[in-house]
Amino acid sequence: MSARLSTVQARLLPHGPLDVVRQVVLFVAAYQLYRLVRGLADDPGSATAAFANARDLIHAEQALNIFIEPSLQAFAAGQDWLLDGASWMYINAQTSISLGALTWLYLFRNASFYFVRNMFLVAFGLALIGYTVFPTAPPRFFPEWGFFDAVSDFTGLAQDSVTINELFNPYAAVPSMHVGFALMISVPLARLVRWRALKIFWAIYPLIVVFVIVVTANHFIADAVLGAVAAGLGALAARALGRARPQAWAFEPTPPREPAVLPASAAEATAQP
Repeated sequence: MSARLSTVQARLLPHGPLDVVRQVVLFVAAYQLYRLVRGLADDPGSATAAFANARDLIHAEQALNIFIEPSLQAFAAGQDWLLDGASWMYINAQTSISLGALTWLYLFRNASFYFVRNMFLVAFGLALIGYTVFPTAPPRFFPEWGFFDAVSDFTGLAQDSVTINELFNPYAAVPSMHVGFALMISVPLARLVRWRALKIFWAIYPLIVVFVIVVTANHFIADAVLGAVAAGLGALAARALGRARPQAWAFEPTPPREPAVLPASAAEATAQP
């Protein structure tokens, strides 16, 4: 039994439990840094700049004829199941789905986890810079354009309440890390999972998230594009780091094959000198 437990631990935790602690500490530290940046949003000057920047984005999208967010939300508003599903997805995309994907990578595709981790940390660092230098209010703060807060309607809890604001930056719209996170988990998982249905799901997952953030009035199309840029720069940085430490940080695109399980008698025979 102890031998089996050791084998399971070696498969699931190839670098030991201390490595798990190390990864958790890294992500907790990143979140605490986010909270520090979030504190800057309490400055009245930042709030004023956030609304001004959002209006500039609206005018830029209008000039490019891509200001379709009000029409998309109006379309979804006519179908409760679609809007409720989008609101549920918005809440879970950056929490349970992203954390679940990272956990699965660590446990079952550990060789590729560190590449994805590095990509996340670099992209998140870029996002924090964006939140600081270009605070932007989300569309839901502009009812004059026909926007409404779909997530608040779904949960019954206002996103600008004190409780929510303690956890999330209300003016962290640029870049959209909902889209950034979606790309950074979907591309690796589409390459690593074996089932075709899952490959297809992860391939289209970023498009689903773009639709979600727009119809819930939490991001503009421009935010999604910039979120994809942050993810792309994170991937380039992770690739460079992987070249520096190929055995530790490189991406391993081929899923490991499960070793064949021999019958007990055959295993004993094989073990004979």
